[in-house]
Amino acid sequence: MTDLDTITHFINGAKVDTTKGRHADVFNPAMGEPCARVALGTKEDVDAAVAAASAAFPSWAATPPLTRARVLFKYLQLCQQHIDEFAAMLTREHGKTFADAKGEVARGIEMVEFAVGIPQLLKGEFTDQIARGIDAWSMRQPLGVVAGITPFNFPVMVPMWMFPVAIACGNTFVLKPSERDPSPSLLHAKLLKEAGLPDGVFNVIQGDKVTVDALLDHPEVQALSFVGSTPIAEYIYSRGSASGKRVQALGGAKNHMVVMPDADMDMAVDALVGAAYGSAGERCMAISVVVAVGDAGDKLASAMAERTAALKIGDGMAHDSEMGPVVTAAAKQRIEKLIGEGVEQGATLLVDGRGCKVADRENGFFVGGTLFDHVTADMTIYKEEIFGPVLCIVRAPDVATAVNLINANEYGNGVAIFTRDGHTAREFVRQIQVGMVGVNVPLPVPMAFNSFGGWKRSLFGDHHAYGPEGVRFYTRHKAVMQRWPNTASAGAEFSFPQMK
Repeated sequence: MTDLDTITHFINGAKVDTTKGRHADVFNPAMGEPCARVALGTKEDVDAAVAAASAAFPSWAATPPLTRARVLFKYLQLCQQHIDEFAAMLTREHGKTFADAKGEVARGIEMVEFAVGIPQLLKGEFTDQIARGIDAWSMRQPLGVVAGITPFNFPVMVPMWMFPVAIACGNTFVLKPSERDPSPSLLHAKLLKEAGLPDGVFNVIQGDKVTVDALLDHPEVQALSFVGSTPIAEYIYSRGSASGKRVQALGGAKNHMVVMPDADMDMAVDALVGAAYGSAGERCMAISVVVAVGDAGDKLASAMAERTAALKIGDGMAHDSEMGPVVTAAAKQRIEKLIGEGVEQGATLLVDGRGCKVADRENGFFVGGTLFDHVTADMTIYKEEIFGPVLCIVRAPDVATAVNLINANEYGNGVAIFTRDGHTAREFVRQIQVGMVGVNVPLPVPMAFNSFGGWKRSLFGDHHAYGPEGVRFYTRHKAVMQRWPNTASAGAEFSFPQMK
């Protein structure tokens, strides 16, 4: 893509001319310069995309699940052939390292592998002779037009949490990707069309809050999925639900990792370095707080300070980079401001990532790995989701204190414990009030055939994302009872029916 090419919408099987109207720059964060521009859609653009999806729905819903699965299987094969192309887009527009980007694409592909099994997943239940001469069964049917609003930090994977399952279930889909890294959305559209997906089944609307609100308010959008910050997730859930939509809105996180004194310290440090600083901390499952229990604190702080200071930071396309830039200049400014507040509020700054410069990338949005010790629960750096390469060490005298600290936090997305003691791990798993738990696993992200989601203010709505929960979210349950009498009617019955 050349500089300042325009990234457009995709409606009813074709790119839409967006040379007029509002646009925004798309930056290469390693360079600190625009690499393209993206259209910012209007309410009329949203109306056109929803109209196309609505027109395509009856035929697509009537298509046998096996036929839908075959289209997705072709799309799966095409995705596997374009992994490097997807990854290069991610590195250019988001900044994560190329190796990390390829990992993101691979996890998205796993969801398509799950979705191609939809004929099995949509099977209902049948009960013969539930009453005299009556059989009963259940079925799951698609909702109609559904939409997804997805974040900048996983512009390939998170949309793939949504549309493969939604489409496999017989729905039609409108995707509103982040305007910060929108290119992968059009590659998805291109490959789906090449795989044989009918026009109108998958549509892309680029944009900002204008397009989000238009989707939330549109009467023909039946359900909406969202991943992003907690304030926006709450807004999406409230406004979408108020207009009668089914909504799943995944919000923010403050993920903790508990390190017990008996933990394998080398394993714990290796896990922390990747989980805290991978993708520059811009992951909803990133570990941003490590709770060091007992005498684990000094050993952990010393080892992490050495490893954090040695991080190789650079352009994500450089083969030796371990961490790239953050996504925007505003994100860099916000993260560095929070680091300063941590110092002002009394935390011990062991490694300072402010003012990070990379050779030949002096304008890039780089923040170095940052490590605080002796952080307390009343500090801003503990309470806020920093969403950057900042790790806080909190000291706790025992595991009960650690559990109480985590359970008191407003977020409940992911958590981990590192220990050699099976009883401690078992009790931690039972007592912790968090949706996804790792035991000696720092990023407990479930596989596609499970489901993803947090508790408390990390999730608004009744359904977790993807996997079996995704099938339930994108379908409605219907119960059927059937009788074929071979005798004359016995007359009207005015008492409540009983099964006999």
